[in-house]
Amino acid sequence: MSVTEKTELLVTDFTEFPDHTQLPDSDGTFVKNFQELPQSILLTTSVRPILDQIHPDGQYCIGQDSGIYWRVAQPPEPPEKGAEAPDWFYVPDVPPTLDGNMRRSYVMWKELIPPLIILEFVSGDGSEERDKTPRKGKFWIYERIIRPAFYAIYEVKKAQVEVYHLVEDRFELAAPNNRGHYPIAQIGVELGIWQGVYQGVELPWLRWWDDLGTLLLAAEEQAEKERQRRIEAELRIQALEARLRELEGG
Repeated sequence: MSVTEKTELLVTDFTEFPDHTQLPDSDGTFVKNFQELPQSILLTTSVRPILDQIHPDGQYCIGQDSGIYWRVAQPPEPPEKGAEAPDWFYVPDVPPTLDGNMRRSYVMWKELIPPLIILEFVSGDGSEERDKTPRKGKFWIYERIIRPAFYAIYEVKKAQVEVYHLVEDRFELAAPNNRGHYPIAQIGVELGIWQGVYQGVELPWLRWWDDLGTLLLAAEEQAEKERQRRIEAELRIQALEARLRELEGG
């Protein structure tokens, strides 16, 4: 990384730099397709129990289609040109709120801690997510400026996820393990593709597993599992009561 690149973030006097309350929380574009919201919910609700164990003090945040501001846009550019808006990202060791308010965006020059993982959901041909054009391309900005430890590109049409790991200042394409998953060792989970039904739709969904290969359930999946357990327990009790009545009658 050149000295010029570093100065975009490594500035010691931030007094004149805007914070998350002064920057737009949207670029005004539409969500690209109807899968993005349930996909984000699935990822978030299934991994939260793991993150809550890792951060018992609650010091982490998850962004969903939220802006990461990495530079201050200069007029006549609109302020949001200084941000990228990943479909999903997780930042460790930062508060989920600021001054008692929900975050509107994540401002790198205010907190300096990069996300551990950034996920992008491809709606087009994937060229936007792989664009390495200096200072403009999404891939370049993530690799050279925002610098998450992991960057994943999920393509539902191809039923695949491409995972990059930051190694010595550059993204390297990661290899899957023997389960076809990509370990995120820092939080003890694996990322991969699961073919199944979620919220009534069958798709190759992007999902988490624990480090033993057990699928992490979303909130509604866990609730349904508990409901089925209760039903099965009630049926067993009813069967035992019926058997006892038979024995007493005999």
